[in-house]
Amino acid sequence: MSQTATAKAKTVLEPISKAGLEELARKGKADPKKVVTLKNKTVLEGRFRMLNYVRSLPAHVIDEPPYLLGDDTAPNPSEATLAALGSCLAVGIHANAIARGIELTRLELSLEGDINVTAVWGVGDLDPAKPLGFTDIRVAVDLEANNASRAELEELVKHANVWSPVANTLRNPVAVQVKVV
Repeated sequence: MSQTATAKAKTVLEPISKAGLEELARKGKADPKKVVTLKNKTVLEGRFRMLNYVRSLPAHVIDEPPYLLGDDTAPNPSEATLAALGSCLAVGIHANAIARGIELTRLELSLEGDINVTAVWGVGDLDPAKPLGFTDIRVAVDLEANNASRAELEELVKHANVWSPVANTLRNPVAVQVKVV
């Protein structure tokens, strides 16, 4: 590497284990129909503040902003959806960068989504023609690497988007069953 290239090189983001990634890929190819069931328990603490329990982790808080009658102590469910999408895309981008030998030095995703909130969870404007949920989500990926061209980075992001479980959950219909137990 030339002295100029060395001076311009940035510190690589801490990578995941390439051997571990290859082992996960091997297992996935060996059992391509394997499905795992993820679990979350949501407990309403009061007003609109919810405690969400996943595995043995501390509670993940979800709340609403003041304009939606919440206490503004945490992201609301729709904001958490954007965070889940951004995080899932970042995981996929990072994993595929490792698989391709790309040394990422920066990876930041900015997300925004358009959502009509006038139905107020079914107690406001109930026009059946109203779109419920996000109508548009935009993701801007800001990434840099010491050893990849812009075209390679664009392909990396495109590939991660195609294979993102959360992006595909948002893009594709999914059966949702809600019942009283």
